[in-house]
Amino acid sequence: MILASAIFIITLIFVIWQPRDLQIGTTAVVGAIVALVLGVVSFSDVLIVTNIVWDATLSFIGIIILSMVLDEIGFFEWAALKMAKFSNGNGFKMFVYSILLGAFVSALFANDGAALILTPILLAKMRILKLNMKSIVAFLLAGGFISDSASLPLVFSNLTNIVTANYFNIGFGEYITNMIIPYIVSVFASIVFLWILLRKDIPKNVDISLLKEPASAIKNQTLFNISWVFLALLLAGYFVGDAYDLPVAVFALGGGVLFLVIATAFKTVEPVHIIKEAPWQVVWFSIGLYIVVYGLKNAGLTDYLTLILQDLAQRGDTVAIVGTGFLSAFLSAIMNNMPTVMIMDIALDNMGDIPNQALAYANIIGCNLGPKMTPFGSLATLLWLHVLAKKGVHISFAQYSKFGLIITPPVLLIVLLAL
Repeated sequence: MILASAIFIITLIFVIWQPRDLQIGTTAVVGAIVALVLGVVSFSDVLIVTNIVWDATLSFIGIIILSMVLDEIGFFEWAALKMAKFSNGNGFKMFVYSILLGAFVSALFANDGAALILTPILLAKMRILKLNMKSIVAFLLAGGFISDSASLPLVFSNLTNIVTANYFNIGFGEYITNMIIPYIVSVFASIVFLWILLRKDIPKNVDISLLKEPASAIKNQTLFNISWVFLALLLAGYFVGDAYDLPVAVFALGGGVLFLVIATAFKTVEPVHIIKEAPWQVVWFSIGLYIVVYGLKNAGLTDYLTLILQDLAQRGDTVAIVGTGFLSAFLSAIMNNMPTVMIMDIALDNMGDIPNQALAYANIIGCNLGPKMTPFGSLATLLWLHVLAKKGVHISFAQYSKFGLIITPPVLLIVLLAL
């Protein structure tokens, strides 16, 4: 356990620190190799981990490619401008609408897509509107929080959703049926608590005349119109795939590549640029970090967690659901939600007959919201902070953690009770 923990902690430190721009995927792979060489994991463990995460990882790449193409044609900038215009210059409405936009993007294009694509667009608009830094940070903090708290409704809305759904054979339709209410509650609760916490920094009025017209952001109107039809067909495709028990990646990656081909035919995007800029490091990060964490599983961590979960299960459904969710949340905040979701899935599976699938869903909710308590809790937050730093906005560890520790627990509790 000491050796496995040391490898994990050192790997995570380098993932967060990124000295000399060391890529997160490279660090995770090095950690996995060290774990393999030192016997913490075996080659068969590597195959098991790969089998667990391949669908989620390829789905993520497909969703990001789709998001990048849509970004290139002006889809998200159009949406952000529309959101601003709808507010009619009312600061409160703009704050709420920006959160709703983030919830929409996070649900359909995953939390990491929201962090990578929407954040720089919103930041650019806030600067054009000449908001002061406190107001800009307030909008950004709200957007960063909703990217994870709203990543609940669809299997592909978060990597943690795909991993758990695959692990427990939860179908696409079954998943959305059980998680749509928690999603709605999460968005509403997030808006309420974000407003309470950040209201002092939200301007009463905003001069939206400084912004250009939404239509001017669209690079190709025909392709823009096609994109709406394509997204509707793609969403329908997930349900078809569910009926035939097809992996999510078939439609997520397939859809992303197909839309890239369509956009290329319209000469709106450069395919080489899109493929080159896709976050391939996430592939290595997912596999590498999961292998490192599997070493903790081999060392007995999941056995301890199973004992805790069994004790919670004996105390009634409400205690079991809330307890499981908060356990996942705190582990995610400490050791990142990517490894936490797999460790918790294995621990839940070790219980034998799970009382009901609610505990699996509680694990997802905990792993999606819990990471917001620390800057390193989720890949989406790390990407979000990295994007902001490149744009000249620096949010300190203390500033973020204070915000996250205040807002996350109450929202998490409400969503778990909704489940």
